[in-house]
Amino acid sequence: MDQKDNLSVENEDVVEVIEPIDAAEPTDIQSTEKKPRLPIVCIVIYAIAALCAILYVAFLLSPEFSDFFNKNVSPFIRVPLAMLTGWIPFSLAELMLLFAPFAVVALVAYGIKKYSSSWRHAMVYCLTILSLAAYVFSTFTLGFVPAYRGSRLDQKMGLDKQPVSAEELYDTAAIVVTELNELHSKINYSESTDFSVMPYGYDELNRKLLDAYEVASEKYDFINTFDSRVKRVMLSEPMTYTHISGVYTFFTGEANLNTNFPDYTLPFTAAHELAHQRGIAREDEANFVAFLVCICSDDDYIRYSGYLNLYEYLAGPLSRANKDYYAVIYYAMPENILLEMKAYSKFFDKYRENIAEKVSEKVNDSFLTINGTEGTKSYGMVVDLAVAYYKDKD
Repeated sequence: MDQKDNLSVENEDVVEVIEPIDAAEPTDIQSTEKKPRLPIVCIVIYAIAALCAILYVAFLLSPEFSDFFNKNVSPFIRVPLAMLTGWIPFSLAELMLLFAPFAVVALVAYGIKKYSSSWRHAMVYCLTILSLAAYVFSTFTLGFVPAYRGSRLDQKMGLDKQPVSAEELYDTAAIVVTELNELHSKINYSESTDFSVMPYGYDELNRKLLDAYEVASEKYDFINTFDSRVKRVMLSEPMTYTHISGVYTFFTGEANLNTNFPDYTLPFTAAHELAHQRGIAREDEANFVAFLVCICSDDDYIRYSGYLNLYEYLAGPLSRANKDYYAVIYYAMPENILLEMKAYSKFFDKYRENIAEKVSEKVNDSFLTINGTEGTKSYGMVVDLAVAYYKDKD
C-alpha cells in the first residue's frame, strides 16, 4: 500500500460528510435579502400631501384663512418654483408634456421588467411613481388653492361690484375708446396685415411688464412683484387650436405665452399669466390685474394692448345690451384699430371650430368650476370689475 492509501486510512475517522442543501429551505443569503421599501423622499411627499388634504378643507371653510395663507405662505411655494425654472430659456412644462407619453411607456416597461417578481416590489415601484401626483397636488394646494378660495378682488379694492346696465357699459367703453384714440397714433401698423407691430422682442416685453408690476404693486398691496420670465411656447401654432393664449403651470412655476397670436394680444396675455404667478387665481381677476398692470406701464404699446383687450371684453356685452350704444362706440374707434380687430377675426377663422377647442373648453371649464369659479365664462366677468373700477374713479 502506497503513502496515499495509508494517509486515507489514517484520517478516515476525521472525515465529515457534507449533506446537500435542501433547495426548498432559505439560505442565509436569502434570509438576509433586504425587502423593498419606499424611498424616504416619497414618504415625505406623501406626508406633505396628507397635510395638504387637511389644509384644502380649511381653505374651503375659511376665506380669511385662505387670504392669510395666500399672502404669507403661498409665495414661499410660487416664488422659489419660478426662480428655479426661470433660468431655463424654454418652457419646462411644455417639454414635460411632450415627453410624458414616452415617459409613461418607459416607466411601465421598466417596472414590468425590473419589479414584477413580487407584489411587494410592484407596489413599492407604483407608489414611488405616484408620488409625482402627490407632489403636483401639494404644489397646487399650497400655492394656488388659497388664491381661489380667498376674498374676491373687488373686496380687496373696495369696489362696489354690481350687475351692470347698458348705460354703465357704454360709459366704461367710452373711457376706454378715448384712451385708444390717444394711443393709436403712436402705434405702428403693418400695411400688409393690418395688425399693429410690437416694437421690441419678448425679452424686452418681459422687462417692461416687470417694471409695470413694480408700479402697480405700489398702488395695490395685493399685487406681489419679483423677477420672473414669461416662457414662449414652442408649439404655439398647434396650441392655438385649443384657443389657449397662455397658461400658468403651477407645478413648475412658469408663465407660458402662446406667441402665435397677434402682437397686440401678447402684452395683455403675458401680464395675465404673470398675475397667476403672483397668486391671482380667478380668471376675471387675472384679466383685470393684467389690465391694471398694462395701464401702469410707461410703454405705449403695452398700454394699447391693455385698453384694446379690455374693449374687446366690453364690446360683446354692450352689443347685446344696446346695439345703438354699441354702434356709437364702434364708429368712434380709429380706423386702424377697427382694421386690426377685423384682421384678428380673419386670423382666428382657421382655429375657431375644431375638436381640440371643444375638449380644451370642457377640461378648462371643469377645472375652473371645481375650484369655485363660474367656469370659462368667468373670463368675461372682467367687465363687471372694469365698470365698478371706473364708477369708483368718477
